[in-house]
Amino acid sequence: MNKELQKKIPEHVVWVLGRLQNAGFESFIVGGCVRDLFIERTPNDWDITTNAIPEQIMEVFEETDMRVVYENSFGTVGIVNKELEKDDVSYEIEVTPYRTETTYSDGRHPDSVTFSDSINEDVKRRDFTINAMAYDPISNILVDNYEGQKDLKTKIIKTVGDAEERFGEDALRIMRAVRFSAQLGFICENETILALKKGALNLEKISAERIRDEFIKIVDADYAKDGLEMLRSYGLLEYIIPELLEGVDMEQGGAHDFDVWTHLVKSLEHGTNKQYPFHVKLAALFHDIGKPRSRRAANGRGSKEWTFYGHEVIGANMSEKILKRLKFPNDIREKVVKLVRYHMFFSDPDEISLSAVRRMVKNVGKDMIWELMDLRTCDRIGTGRPKEKPYRLRKYHAMIEEVLRDPISVGMLKLNGDIMIAEMNLKPGRKMGWVLHALLEEVLDDPKKNTREYLEKRAREMYELSDNEIQKLGEAGKDKRDYEEFNAVKKLHRKHKVE
Repeated sequence: MNKELQKKIPEHVVWVLGRLQNAGFESFIVGGCVRDLFIERTPNDWDITTNAIPEQIMEVFEETDMRVVYENSFGTVGIVNKELEKDDVSYEIEVTPYRTETTYSDGRHPDSVTFSDSINEDVKRRDFTINAMAYDPISNILVDNYEGQKDLKTKIIKTVGDAEERFGEDALRIMRAVRFSAQLGFICENETILALKKGALNLEKISAERIRDEFIKIVDADYAKDGLEMLRSYGLLEYIIPELLEGVDMEQGGAHDFDVWTHLVKSLEHGTNKQYPFHVKLAALFHDIGKPRSRRAANGRGSKEWTFYGHEVIGANMSEKILKRLKFPNDIREKVVKLVRYHMFFSDPDEISLSAVRRMVKNVGKDMIWELMDLRTCDRIGTGRPKEKPYRLRKYHAMIEEVLRDPISVGMLKLNGDIMIAEMNLKPGRKMGWVLHALLEEVLDDPKKNTREYLEKRAREMYELSDNEIQKLGEAGKDKRDYEEFNAVKKLHRKHKVE
């Protein structure tokens, strides 16, 4: 390893290595950070391994600028520089003793871990050859017992030792193989592929959280489309998101050149190319997941033209269940479900009114309205059609920008509860909330009505109504909103049949 590569290792990492060595111990950076240095990627984490045991590691860093953050059950000691930790960037380094592992009775965790005094024993237990290298930049010593450098050059994912044994120890390594392939653009060698397929059933032993974390990294990877294709072709997807398999070979007809599955992964591919946020990319993968369950022959039995009425609603419900099953955080789940639910809205500006756009902005939020547009672009590119026509894009953007200046929430009305109580002498309570929402419905239709004079007049008129009457008025506004949205989408379905 040349001197230029050594220079890429941060000073605070070299300092930790040196501190351990000055205390009489061996120390190496190990695993993914060594791999990334070889392929000129910036490591996300810096892991160090040593022949010091946890108590000795903590003793080495006493009375230094390093602060011990934690020690886990595997003997890993997390430390961070007291001065550097003031920055927003994470400077935490994990230092782990050399160790060996016994059998994995549960297929997830080693039954016991024993500390070792040999770096060769430590790298032997690692998953893939490209992750089984250790490097000491101070002495310029590289440990590469399993030809990790060679596999990096040939872009191969291969297990350390017997593939079936490695995957049998921890089935999550199956997901990790796909993840590294999707992140690095590598391919799995044949024996590894055979072991992947054979061990797929063992994914049932892995917790939803661990599966989720690897799946997130696959979807967020540079070669996400290839990663999803690997999950499908290796028989892994049925243990993760079997619902996606319903779209394989499911013809769509009309404007679509591809089956539902291919359309979804190509939509994801566009999101990857555009570097959209993770939840937009996940929505691109899920947006038509409801099509197989909603497909009907357009002209009766035997027809090769299809309709997919309501697939966005079915897809939103399916996405909700999938993301709950995989224990996704609420914020990601809510965003993805919302994008899937409303992805059909922007398909033809000539069929959508400004009033409907205002209500859509109210439904998805000002920030997500642009992400909904990004998803719509993924959808279009995923059909195999050319890029969006400049006219349509300008029209979409103009409509959104126009309504973003309009009031779309109760808080943007020129009238509020404080004014209604203090200046209009109206009684607070549920009725006041109903009135404000009813007023918002009027303003969504016509923003010019958002004046103090008009709203006060209408509020007094509404207060003359009974509770039941004003509640119905608010609900009528909601019904109108739903009806307008339904009609807009129905026209699109009718016009495009399969979109």
